[in-house]
Amino acid sequence: MAKKRVFISFDFDNDARMKDLLVGQAKHEGSPFDFADWPSKEHLTGDWRAKIKAKMAYVDVVCVLCGKNMATATGVSHEINIARETGTPYFLLAAYSDSYSRPTAAVAGDKVYNWTWPNLKNLVGGAR
Repeated sequence: MAKKRVFISFDFDNDARMKDLLVGQAKHEGSPFDFADWPSKEHLTGDWRAKIKAKMAYVDVVCVLCGKNMATATGVSHEINIARETGTPYFLLAAYSDSYSRPTAAVAGDKVYNWTWPNLKNLVGGAR
């Protein structure tokens, strides 16, 4: 069975280290997924949306890594909206166990899940 491809949406300015740790989990033996590691540190102008849409066309799911400053992470909100537009499923994953915030584009029904290995495998597999 092919591994699931996962796009990581995260706050580049504040949570890049947590994103690196998340990518490391995909390297575990027997991991059923790979992360499409495409950090984008670009202004939201020109063809930025088209680039993200193109990247999402090659993934099965979007993992939104919820850090402490998500209200200021406008790129994350844009990526969530693009996921909705393209029909790409997404889930919210708490980057920190003690504190995180929800992205402004998250809807009321979007649950923030604890970051554990079993949760991550289940979420990528569609259990949400």
